[in-house]
Amino acid sequence: MKMIKKMAGLGLQMRTRLWREYSRLVLVRDNAGWAIDVEMKAVGEISRRIGLNVKEKDFWQRYSKRQSIFWGSQFSLLKDDWLKNEHRNATAMFHGLPGTGHPEFDELFSRIEKHKDQLQRVQVTHREMEEALVSVGIRKEILHRIPIGIDGRVFQPFSHTDRERTRATLGVPGNAFVVGSFQKDGNGWGEGLEPKLIKGPDLFVEACALLAAAHPNVFVLLSGPARGYVKEGLKEKGVPFVHRQFENPEEVGTLYPALDAYLVSSRQEGGPNAILESMATGVPLVSTPVGQATDLIHDGENALLVPKEDSQAMGEALLQIARGEVDRDSLRSHGFVTAQENDYRSQDPLWKKFFEGFVE
Repeated sequence: MKMIKKMAGLGLQMRTRLWREYSRLVLVRDNAGWAIDVEMKAVGEISRRIGLNVKEKDFWQRYSKRQSIFWGSQFSLLKDDWLKNEHRNATAMFHGLPGTGHPEFDELFSRIEKHKDQLQRVQVTHREMEEALVSVGIRKEILHRIPIGIDGRVFQPFSHTDRERTRATLGVPGNAFVVGSFQKDGNGWGEGLEPKLIKGPDLFVEACALLAAAHPNVFVLLSGPARGYVKEGLKEKGVPFVHRQFENPEEVGTLYPALDAYLVSSRQEGGPNAILESMATGVPLVSTPVGQATDLIHDGENALLVPKEDSQAMGEALLQIARGEVDRDSLRSHGFVTAQENDYRSQDPLWKKFFEGFVE
């Protein structure tokens, strides 16, 4: 078996020797079956539309030399693969700010500072990350602020019939006020009983409990891996919920018709994807000012912004939506415009500029 693998590797090396230098864009996913894989799939489609020669199998970066590699997860930089084979390197830096109490974030920034000359392009989604990278010596000209986009073919407005059908399929009461949360907020890829606090699962549970104490028939719809902490917390608070998980993360789009509101309670983010997903589907959104929410959300116009760490403000914003104290139709219409402006199919010029001079 080792001999077969060795021969296969030699064959790939021989094949890549025919490639002109830096002529292939190799996309390296984290293969976790979650948000980064979806984003890399979209980047691949965009790259082909703008005429690049794209390779989407991770092994190409190992068996080639002097090509253009896009690392979908910045945490790939904690290993040494990106320092080999004389490649040009690009990465996406969505979240992971240094000095926020997470040793792995500090280690990542330390490595970036040490090897900053090995990075030729960096995608960021918000100003805070951009400033953090500049502070460790990354040149502004290689930083490109490109939001995590939305596929408007997958996430679309829904009808009342869609709502009724989706709720019936999920076992969600027809008269419930349903709050959504579709993310990974537990550490690791198991049950997720240990909370990933930067995602704010503790705040989410408390906000939903406060809402349930003030409004009848509150129900929570969850998706995403490692949700054990939130599920146990909701049980303890007596808030009913259902959790649905999908092999294909894009299927989460089928859940939005069941929602009355979506809550982003995070302390730190790169996206999250749910910002534009909620806007595209017409679900009123409550979010903390994190990640690309800081650029995309206009408070009271296309969503409601609430302070970080403030579960009471989160609960009160949800209660405003539940009681009809905000203009939900206005939130939906303005949110839909924001989603259209950030559709992946509208991002070709941004990515063309990103890859200019990086892929030849």
